[in-house]
Amino acid sequence: MSSCAKSIRAIIVCFAAVVPAAVQAAEGIDTEHIFGFMIGTDVGNVGEREFQTETTGRFGKSGGTYRAGGQQVELEFVPVKNFRIELGSTFSAQDINGVPGFDDRRQLGWQGVSVDFRYRFLDRETAPFGLTVAVEPHADRIDESTAAAVRKYGTDLTVAFDRDIVPNVAVAALNLIYQPEWTRFVGTGAAEQESTVGAAFAVMAQLRPGFLLGGEARYLRKYEGIGLEEFSGQALFIGPTAYFQLSERSRLTASWSVQAWGRPAGSGATLDLVNFERHQARLVFGVNF
Repeated sequence: MSSCAKSIRAIIVCFAAVVPAAVQAAEGIDTEHIFGFMIGTDVGNVGEREFQTETTGRFGKSGGTYRAGGQQVELEFVPVKNFRIELGSTFSAQDINGVPGFDDRRQLGWQGVSVDFRYRFLDRETAPFGLTVAVEPHADRIDESTAAAVRKYGTDLTVAFDRDIVPNVAVAALNLIYQPEWTRFVGTGAAEQESTVGAAFAVMAQLRPGFLLGGEARYLRKYEGIGLEEFSGQALFIGPTAYFQLSERSRLTASWSVQAWGRPAGSGATLDLVNFERHQARLVFGVNF
């Protein structure tokens, strides 16, 4: 084991030693909903049903005023062991003024629909780590970034891994991401294809039963074409995430990410505010029924 890995493990063990005994006796961490911009490998128990709202805000471009938000409502079902289905519908709002390369817009409307399929191949309770694959096709009539009227179809493919670092106290997760999209603009008939690939890493620690605090780091690369034909830009987002178990049936997750580094293609800038935003925030509320 490298000296760096030994140091990290020592820090975690020391942290676990000072955590209150009530936490040590808590139940194992369920990773299904504890992350903001990532996913865990847990998918729920057979027969579970949940209603969830996910509010996402994106702020800041290379100039002018840029504020965009999405409100997604979702229904989740677990029909069989290790398999979860989620149906979603999204409304979006944009306030864009004086942003280079964007038309000025201020609007609110129904954006589109999605369906999320997740299957857990490995359960970290019985395997060295958890492994889940998520496939989320979506169809949109409003572009979430430019607010233009479009016919957009895409798929978010995520391979998720997670592992308990300290049982019942700390868990780490890794997501590998591929997101191809096909877009046709209604006004001009112009068509384009693009894709985003990346990796995300998170650590969450249970400070007391039902309250977890940690952080997420996401590295994203955007390309023209669904086959990663032409590089457009890259960005690194980092920020804190907190999870609250509000009651036996309800929960809340809050996450904030800031672009710490980035670079659009052909530029020497230290941030990519052409393809990505300066800040991203997410608030997720869910309830079992």
